[in-house]
Amino acid sequence: MDFRDVPPELLLAVAGAALFFGLVQTLRLAWRSARQRRRIERIREQGAAGEVRAEALLRELGYTILGRQVAVSYGVQIDGEPMTVGLRADYLVAHGPRRYVAEVKTGRLAPRIDTPATRRQLLEYRLAFDVDGVLLVDAEARRVRSVVFPLPGVAAAREPPGAHLAWFMAAVVAGLVAAMAARSAW
Repeated sequence: MDFRDVPPELLLAVAGAALFFGLVQTLRLAWRSARQRRRIERIREQGAAGEVRAEALLRELGYTILGRQVAVSYGVQIDGEPMTVGLRADYLVAHGPRRYVAEVKTGRLAPRIDTPATRRQLLEYRLAFDVDGVLLVDAEARRVRSVVFPLPGVAAAREPPGAHLAWFMAAVVAGLVAAMAARSAW
């Protein structure tokens, strides 16, 4: 059959269907993108409101706020090449002579220590910051929990900076291996 033998009405119908499909697909993708942006904005707003509530809660419980959005960096080596890693914690607080990193979480899963991302984040903070411990603040439940990791040789008093770098490096390597394994599973 020659292309010239196709009725013009059929060609017009096919072109109209293709145009309609393209329009529907474009609208679907635009709606999905807008929905994701709204979701991310809602999460940011929830987190910011949670930090405000958490600061008030920490003060009520007798903590002194030493800093907000406190940044620290530390060095690691990947295959012998030095690399600097930066971190930012929600709060650096003190209670008496002891200093803590306080991480604020909101939502259903993030404030739970059995959430792997939260646990790894707190472990990294514990090893990278020069503090006596870490606090997990559930802003919505108004709960502050002290998280103690079973690090060998960690006494109740403040350890010297970098005392547990090997454990931290093991956690980083384990996280990288898990991420690579998860990525290859896709």
